[in-house]
Amino acid sequence: MTRPPGGQPPQGSFGAPYDPSTGSPVPAQPGYGYPAAPGPYGQQPGPYGQQPGPYAQQPGPYGQQPGPYAQQPAWQQPAGGPVGSGGGRSGRRTGFVVCVVLAVLLTGGGIWWATSGDGTGTGRPVTGTSGNPSGGGRGEGKTGGDDGDRDGAKKPGPTAAELNAGRKPGEAQVAWLRENGVDLPQYGEETYGPWFAGDIVAKGMYRKVSGYSVADGAERWSLRLPTDLCAAPSRPTADGRIVVAVEDNVSESEAECSVLQMIDLRTGKAGWKKTVDRSGMQDGLSHVAMSVNGDTVTFGRTSNSTAYRISDGKELFGRREGVCQPYAFTSGPRMLAAVSCQAEPVDPVRQQVQEVDPVSGAAKWTYALKPGWHVAHIYSTSPVVISLKQDDKWAIVILNENGTYRSQLAGDGENYAVRCTEDSVDAGGNLDDCAGAAADASRFYLSTRSEDDLKSSTNKVIAFDLATGKPVWKAPAPSGRTMWPLRMDGGRVLVHVEAGYRKGGAIAALDPSRGTLTTLLRHPDAAAGTEASLWSPRVAYVDGRSFVLPLRISEDDDADEMAATAVMVFTP
Repeated sequence: MTRPPGGQPPQGSFGAPYDPSTGSPVPAQPGYGYPAAPGPYGQQPGPYGQQPGPYAQQPGPYGQQPGPYAQQPAWQQPAGGPVGSGGGRSGRRTGFVVCVVLAVLLTGGGIWWATSGDGTGTGRPVTGTSGNPSGGGRGEGKTGGDDGDRDGAKKPGPTAAELNAGRKPGEAQVAWLRENGVDLPQYGEETYGPWFAGDIVAKGMYRKVSGYSVADGAERWSLRLPTDLCAAPSRPTADGRIVVAVEDNVSESEAECSVLQMIDLRTGKAGWKKTVDRSGMQDGLSHVAMSVNGDTVTFGRTSNSTAYRISDGKELFGRREGVCQPYAFTSGPRMLAAVSCQAEPVDPVRQQVQEVDPVSGAAKWTYALKPGWHVAHIYSTSPVVISLKQDDKWAIVILNENGTYRSQLAGDGENYAVRCTEDSVDAGGNLDDCAGAAADASRFYLSTRSEDDLKSSTNKVIAFDLATGKPVWKAPAPSGRTMWPLRMDGGRVLVHVEAGYRKGGAIAALDPSRGTLTTLLRHPDAAAGTEASLWSPRVAYVDGRSFVLPLRISEDDDADEMAATAVMVFTP
């Protein structure tokens, strides 16, 4: 398989700063389906501008969320590969944004970013393989496989025991690895997960969802799907259930992302299944975004959103009356929605952010954006931190808990970068699917673009005061490596330090008051080559273990693709 060609988000001139005075809060309406507001608000057939082209998790790992998940999402990245609009393989997200680089322009106290370069500072990941002929977990030995090879002999990769043989004092050990084991379609496939349910960690890819033992990587269950996975939330329910979306057939040109399948991640058993109702409306099922909030799963797309009860599949709410329609939601205890409004096709599109009741769909409060701006991602739900875009301009706005304007970040000459499944949710992926950003009650933490020299690359994390929007401190990453905030953990900023090709990665924590970096789990240098081969990795830190998955798998050679590492787990 070939790796998707690289790309980068669009660039353009800077404009006037985001003016919060015209983005004033709107009183919450009395229930789902409130009457149309006067003026140009309404739903356009597609609320988005031109799509730059794709990643998700996903799942990611992430708006700000408690628990093990990174803030995903969490990634804004340069586009790669062909881009479609949601129908069949040509419409599925086959390319991925690796890192959106935000070039800062200070204007009137605002922060403006234009995309440029790939922002990774490390170039394209090594296409080295980490696999074994059996397709199973690579622990102390090589175990039974997943799918068998199709084209050529698979190339064995190192086992955990082999990687641990070179482990130095103070380094973590590789607990286990799993290889891909599947010959994927052209341009490869996206990884969904990791999702945690008790002692199970699960992931999805292509036409299968698998559950593994957290402790040793043994496959506990494997659920075959009749068609391709095409969307999934970034997290499951508290009791370990998730609803994924799959295509309605296997056609290359006519398949649509329209079938929902509930899965119990504890057992691998499939639950209810249903096709999204599209009757009586134009519904192209493009740019699907999903979320989980308690017992509610949402299925958002450009022209409509539908919510279902996860326990039994009952529809909870759907298309609203009026001209404003939500098209994406955040996961977690607080449901925030990106809403698009357009009364007539000739009217300009206006967008809003709302807090929504996950059972009734009623808006609790509404914040109206300035005309011409749209919601790119939501980095945190409490406090509310929103990434906004207008053409090539960017702003990060902080809201109070009641949806009123609080502040806007002010740049200081740095180039900033986050890693999301897409450049913006209107191009696909989930609303909260970004890494490189985290927030607590008083500060927001954002990664910078890597700074390259002839030998290595590195970056910083910068803390901003939420009250003023101004920078407070800057923390450099370890020499020659980059680091990305994942989430808050016990009052500290949890970060992933990426592996270099000779230096292992790490999980570390930043002191929110000063930016002092403390390493929590240092991955072994002996495993650096394998770890660095995981492209734009999704990372979760749970109970002292780090789980690292590639955002997608795609190799030039089928044997390499099947042997590529799909999960890598480190433990003290």
